[in-house]
Amino acid sequence: MMQNVHLAPETDEDDLYSGYNDYNPTYDTEELENDTAFQQAVRTSHGRRPPITAKIPSTAVTRPIATGYGSKTSLASSMGRPMTGAIQDGITRPMTAVRAAGFTKAALRGSAFDPLGQSRGPAPPLEAKNEDSPEEKIRQLEKKVNELVEESCIANSCGDLKLALEKAKDAGRKERVLVRQREQVTTPENINLDLTYSVLFNLASQYSANEMYAEALNTYQVIVKNKMFINAGRLKVNMGNIYLKQRNYSKAIKFYRMALDQIPSVHKEMRIKIMQNIGVTFIKTGRYSDAINSFEHIMSMAPNLKAGFNLILSYFAVGDRDKMKKAFQKLIAVPLEIDEDDKYISPSDDPHTNLVIEAIKNDHLRQMERERKAMAEKYIMTAAKLIAPVIETSFAVGYDWCVEVVKASQYVELANDLEINKAITYLRQKDFNQAVETLKMFEKKDSRVKSAAATNLSFLYYLENEFAQASSYADLAVNSDRYNPSALTNKGNTVFASGDYEKAAEFYKEALRNDSSCTEALYNIGLTYKRLNRLDEALDCFLKLHAILRNSAQVLYQIANVYELMEDPNQAIEWLMQLISIVPTDSRALSKLGELYDSEGDKSQAFQYYYESYRYFPSNIEVIEWLGAYYIDTQFCEKAIQYFERASLIQPTQVKWQLMVASCFRRSGNYQKALDTYKEIHRKFPENVECLRFLVRLCTDIGLKEVQEYATKLKRLEKMKEIREQRIKSGRDSSGGSRSRREGSAGSDSGQNCSASSKGERLSAKLRALPGTNEPYESSSNKEIDASYVDPLGPQIERPKTAAKKRIDEDDFADEELDDLLPE
Repeated sequence: MMQNVHLAPETDEDDLYSGYNDYNPTYDTEELENDTAFQQAVRTSHGRRPPITAKIPSTAVTRPIATGYGSKTSLASSMGRPMTGAIQDGITRPMTAVRAAGFTKAALRGSAFDPLGQSRGPAPPLEAKNEDSPEEKIRQLEKKVNELVEESCIANSCGDLKLALEKAKDAGRKERVLVRQREQVTTPENINLDLTYSVLFNLASQYSANEMYAEALNTYQVIVKNKMFINAGRLKVNMGNIYLKQRNYSKAIKFYRMALDQIPSVHKEMRIKIMQNIGVTFIKTGRYSDAINSFEHIMSMAPNLKAGFNLILSYFAVGDRDKMKKAFQKLIAVPLEIDEDDKYISPSDDPHTNLVIEAIKNDHLRQMERERKAMAEKYIMTAAKLIAPVIETSFAVGYDWCVEVVKASQYVELANDLEINKAITYLRQKDFNQAVETLKMFEKKDSRVKSAAATNLSFLYYLENEFAQASSYADLAVNSDRYNPSALTNKGNTVFASGDYEKAAEFYKEALRNDSSCTEALYNIGLTYKRLNRLDEALDCFLKLHAILRNSAQVLYQIANVYELMEDPNQAIEWLMQLISIVPTDSRALSKLGELYDSEGDKSQAFQYYYESYRYFPSNIEVIEWLGAYYIDTQFCEKAIQYFERASLIQPTQVKWQLMVASCFRRSGNYQKALDTYKEIHRKFPENVECLRFLVRLCTDIGLKEVQEYATKLKRLEKMKEIREQRIKSGRDSSGGSRSRREGSAGSDSGQNCSASSKGERLSAKLRALPGTNEPYESSSNKEIDASYVDPLGPQIERPKTAAKKRIDEDDFADEELDDLLPE
């Protein structure tokens, strides 16, 4: 390899630094003063050559020879033209190439070097703007139009649609004035078409946002028909959208197709969106075959989630099982085009990398990815729940097929949620055993799924009043996922049912710490505080809940009830008025309002609300009793008869209502009807003493012969009653000590029903006193109605991702069916 390499000998190597010390005497300027030839050449024209004039044109140019002690001598070009900087006829040709450096003609006359021209003084003042000129007016008006369009768009984005429309109209008026002024000053070709297009398009959009569809369509027509506007045809999509809102589906499809024809094939995404609108319109018109063709084309060209879901709906509408399966598989196969979650986990301890990952973990792109993934899961879950009952012979087999398909896809985590939905479907079909068996399959799954299944099992056992099993599964749910608010709420409910209110409140508080938006836990803790008589804290909880759930009837009632317990009837009435504005047909709320007005002494308002309550629910004994007593107080006994007759139909074994009917007949002067009623009561209740007393009195007043018979029966009954009372008294004396002990224990047990028992005692005492006196019947002014909404929320079924909850109420105010617990 080295045979072709020749090394130069060291003797031939040149010295790289040689020659620098050589001296050329030509460049010796120090001896120029003693150089006679040079001095003579400076003072005279000695040695100067005449200009050379070429006979033959040439491109060669000779350069002038000059020194630092004399002026330059310029040579003519080969064409006979004076060169730049040459003196000809006493005039120096401008040196344009070096003028910017200050080398001008003035420099030859000894002027100072001034490249910036500062010696010329300050610049002259700017010319004043003539605001009255037509051009300036046009510019100002155009600027104002643009500002109005921007303000209109901003108002629309802020939700102020009326202001946006006013700004758009104002911009349209000013733009027309601008066009007229332009036509007067300039030619029509100089009109700003872009500004006109922007103004008209914004005006049409604002008309559509304000649901003024006729005006919007007219404005769009003005744009579309103007051939000077480029690509205005695609606005027919907006016109089609307006016709779709107006349910004019045929015109909507027509305009969609016109827009589709005018959009070139290079705009693929725009064409796909228009075809999707066409498919949706076909579904609304019931033309499912045409809709299927549109969505099939979309799924073959550019598959997306919405088109896939709509395709499943179309096949479901026509009942094609096989095509539903294929469409579901296509929906599953739609790419999400989002990053994996592993990207947001730091692989190392590099602080710079950790900072970057922390910055992008919750940025707008990440939020968009989450929303897209949540939307995909929603479509898949909804489609599976829709087709599972129809694609196979039973819904269980259909669910199993959907689960297998999901497990083989990128949405494998949805398989467990589908299994839970399968259990919920069993609940909808009232098949609790199958639901329990399905949920028990998750006991060996991962912690999240196990917690969800255990939460649902706890709910089921709570509904069946098996509190031990409910508590056991609630513990399992909490142990599997301590941060599951639904599990903690269910555990609190089981503890509440056992009467340990303090411990129940702790579970509710922990649920709220894990999820501050858990309204069920907040509601339950308010009920717990109410049971503990901590009314201020209960009121605070319900007011917070009211700020979240503005139209919740239960929350409004609880606030009113707490104010009633705090002895603030005015506030209670105010909140109950808000309640009946939401549920105007609720009989309990109306009767409670009547009770509050009655306690305040406002009988007319109390009668109004009691009567409204009776109209909506004519079987409430307390309301019937109050209305009957009200008519007796006002001396309208005939009107009270119908209420007591209805009470006797509701409680046929209670003699007091029939006695009240007979008493009303007697007070109104209809003695014969009263006598017949008393005889009928005596036939049904032959041992009733009050009935016999009135029979004896009436027969005596009328002079009937049956008076002796009734008097004998009355004496016999009174004697039997005395004997019975003596026996009871002797029995009390013999067992006084043991009886007192039993009464002490029973008193503690009956504390919860004190209001109801006292109310019954007052009513019975009033009815017993009425037949034996001649005084008019007086109503009980201190009647009490059992408080509603006193029990906590019941346990919750957990939906996939979020838990479903249920409130357990003893009254009928807001009874919830089991279907309300399940996903829609």
